[in-house]
Formats: sequence, structure tokens, C-alpha cells
Amino acid sequence: MRSAWAADIEKFAPQLTYSIASAEQREDAFQLATDVVILNTDGVKWLESKAGRKYLKDFDHLIVDEGTAFKHASSQRTKAMMKLRSAFTHRYLLTGTPNPNSVTELWAPTLIVDDGQRLGTSFSRFRNSTQVPEQIGPGINHIRWVDQPGIAAAVDVLISDITIRHAFEDVMTHVPANHRDTKRFTLNKKTKAIYDKLEHEAVVALQENVVSAVHAASLRTKLLQVASGAVYAGDEDGKYEVVDRQRYDLIADLVDERDHSVVFFNWRHQRDELAATFDKRSVSFAVIDGSVPQRERDRIVADYQDGKYQTLLLHPRTGAHGLTLTRGTTTIIASPIYEADLLKQAVHRVYRGDQKKTTNTILVCASDTVEEKVYAKLFDKEARMTDLLDLLETKA
Repeated sequence: MRSAWAADIEKFAPQLTYSIASAEQREDAFQLATDVVILNTDGVKWLESKAGRKYLKDFDHLIVDEGTAFKHASSQRTKAMMKLRSAFTHRYLLTGTPNPNSVTELWAPTLIVDDGQRLGTSFSRFRNSTQVPEQIGPGINHIRWVDQPGIAAAVDVLISDITIRHAFEDVMTHVPANHRDTKRFTLNKKTKAIYDKLEHEAVVALQENVVSAVHAASLRTKLLQVASGAVYAGDEDGKYEVVDRQRYDLIADLVDERDHSVVFFNWRHQRDELAATFDKRSVSFAVIDGSVPQRERDRIVADYQDGKYQTLLLHPRTGAHGLTLTRGTTTIIASPIYEADLLKQAVHRVYRGDQKKTTNTILVCASDTVEEKVYAKLFDKEARMTDLLDLLETKA
């Protein structure tokens, strides 16, 4: 809220007054009677509550940044936003990653903007008209909904009159280019044996048609974890075993070679092992993830921009949105981020409007693993995200 929206208002619209509705001072922020109140997604449910609704009469514009946060129609925050929308005369929804995994992810954001004029007011009716169920397991509930052929183009036409696109490269012509590179390495024998055994079990399950969508997602995560170099013994909050340190050392080498970078990690064990490796090499760094309070995040960002840290360890769900980290020139993806929108947003923490230098995105990838296919899918502009069944289809 501070490092992105507040800073941009001060720079581009200094005539506007603003207040920041952080968790501990939401009511105070609204009582300041500013032109703009900046509220994060966690505050949407509060604003919809009795305590927050009394302030809505003072505003007529709703601007929803990172609109993909409201793509799931069943989520509590989306339901709250649905109730809030009618209080605003003018509504805008912004996103840097408009390509959904499925057309159904466009239903809720569109409804927030147009009250259902284009895609209807019933999610189930929209899904039934745009998707078909596909059996992926023996049980009656082992189905997934698949977009009908050509439906994405049809939905695009329906919402085209309320859609404006500004491509980053077309608008930010003054920003130096961003280059992408993949750093591959080979798993050690022990890790490769573990990985091959797990992959074989997944392929057998696929051949025998006993993989549910939930099971497939779990197997995919386990394969990615093994390839990452460490695996949890059971629950993700529990102990883990490191089976291959090559990735940590490779990432530390990449960080050592650069003045300032950012590193995106996926799991706590990856965060902890990278932090330990940085400590051993005397690399100055800080961590931003869900455990770090907002004020601490703001301080870390400010210190990083001042050059006090060589690198930052960021979790994509916390660090891929809203942070300006243009002191850095390299984004290192420690393991595939299995959501295309988060990956694209992660890259744009350093590759953004204030950047004065050429930037690089480095994808760390274990050769001959599912990571290669995940990266390929993530960067295929025409592809929709797929699950383990698709990633392993060539094996089966």
C-alpha cells in the first residue's frame, strides 16, 4: 500500500490526499476524509461489515488493483466485494496478468464491474454454458471442468467493450529490456532415484486411472519439492530432509555475482536453507513472507531500495504484488511458481517503470524433471495452466 500506491499518488497525482487503511487503523484512515483511501485485500471483508459500510457513502469510485485476487467466486473476499460493488458509481479492475487458467475465472471480476450484464449473475449457469465435466478418476466426484473449444475467444468478445489493454512494453518504452535465462543443473544420484520412483508411481496411477484432482495436485507438489532439494517428512509445518544442496549453492552463486537481486522461494524449507546458505557466505538479506508484519515489510523495502541488502527472499504470494524493488536488476526464481500470474508479477518487481538498468530473470531448473514442463507451460502465452495429468502425459 505504501511502496506502490502511496508513492505513485505522491509522484503522479500530488494534488490528491490519501490515507492508508492498514489493519490496525482502518477506521482512522476513513475518518481523515481524504480523497483516496488505500485498503488491502484483507480489509475488504471489514469494509463490507457494519463497521466499514458506514464510510461507503463518502466515495463513488472503486479501483480494484490485482483483480485476480477476486477470481474465485466462492472465496470470502470475493463474496464481500460482490456485496460492496453496488455502493460505487464507477468501478475499475486492474490486473497485470489477465490470462486466466479458465474462462470461469473471468466471471467474478466481470460481475464486480458490470453487475452481470455480459457474463450473467449465476456462476453455475455460466460454468455450464462454457465448460464440460471430464472424468479423471473412478469416483462420482472425480471430475474437472474443462473449457469448451473456442470459448475463451467468445468470452473475450463479450467483455471487449469494457476492457482496455496497455502492454507494459508499449507504455514503458523508456524502461530497458528484461532478459530471461534458465540455469539448469542435474540432481545428484540419491535425489534422482527418489524423484524417479515418485514419478513412476504417478505414471502408474495415471495409467490405472486412479488419480483424483486432489491427488494429482499433491503428487505434483511432492515432485517439485523433491526436485527443489528438500522434502517434508509429513505435514508442511513439520521437519524436512535436505537431499540435494546444489540448488541452494547455485542460487547463492548467482546472488554473489550481482550487486542487488531478489529471490522468490516456494516453501519454508527452501527459505530456511537459502537463508542459512546466505548467512554462511555473509550475504546481507531480508525475508518477506506471510509471517512478516506490514510495517516491517515497508521498512525492508525502503532499506533495500537504499542499498542496505544485497538480496531479498520473497514468497510469491506476499512479494509478487505491490512492491517496487528497482534497486535490484535480477529476479531469481528458485523453483517454478505454479501460477502464471504470480510468476509474471514477480518479474515486475524489478522490471517496472522506475527501472533505469537492463534487468534479468533467471529460472533455476533441475534437468529431466517436471520443472522443465512447468516452466514451458508458464511461459506459453497460449497455454492454460495444467495439472500433473497433462505434465506426465508423455510418460504415460
